[in-house]
Amino acid sequence: MSFLIGASFFILGAILASFIGVIAERLNTGQSFLTGRSHCDACNAPLSPIALIPILSYFILRGRATCCDARLSLRAPLTEVLLGALFVGSYLILGFVGALPLLLLSLSILLALVLYDLSHQILPYSLLTVFIVASGLTGFLLAPSLAAFLGSLLSAFLIGASLALIHLLSRGRAMGLADAPLAFALALLVGPVALSGFIYSFWVGALVGIVLLLGRPRGSRMRVEVPFAPFLAVGFLLAYFTQWNLFALIIGIGASH
Repeated sequence: MSFLIGASFFILGAILASFIGVIAERLNTGQSFLTGRSHCDACNAPLSPIALIPILSYFILRGRATCCDARLSLRAPLTEVLLGALFVGSYLILGFVGALPLLLLSLSILLALVLYDLSHQILPYSLLTVFIVASGLTGFLLAPSLAAFLGSLLSAFLIGASLALIHLLSRGRAMGLADAPLAFALALLVGPVALSGFIYSFWVGALVGIVLLLGRPRGSRMRVEVPFAPFLAVGFLLAYFTQWNLFALIIGIGASH
């Protein structure tokens, strides 16, 4: 891969992540994310052009807003770096194929869903529907055969149904119902490693939960609600970009002994 191609994909991902942040912030607020200037979260002043440069603006401004000197959140530059890296990884895995734009679109919508869930603890069904369609088309184009895609479809249905069952049995206390269609779409997106990604999601969630419990003040009984969508995204994408098939690894370890 030439440096120029990799840099182009990274820059494209970073720019889109900046726009996706605006979508996640303004969706369902009555504000348009197509018009209107971005503003400071602290004092609501319009942002200067230099503050809109993806990633670099945080370092140029030294982590401070020029309008009110408020400390800037790291969420924007981190998500811009993340989506840029995912775009590069997608090109490395697929190359220039017809499914690549659909995969990049799916990753972009997934980022919007995760950011919205982190802010509001809910997944908007408008974005979720688009993500399901984009992921389904991506999975269909990437499947080596119709039979393989139908197998992925069955696996995705079982994964989604299991989360829906957890929601129903816990009466919504364990997780939201929208996590089920999100997991269904992610399973379609990653195909053969869907079950591994599903398990990784719970492992990541458990690890973060342990860290949060250890960080609470001793004797505290305060409940901490953590959205599950980010864990689903991390688990499935970890399986997809590493191609670590958990069951193949276990069989391989067993055979070596």
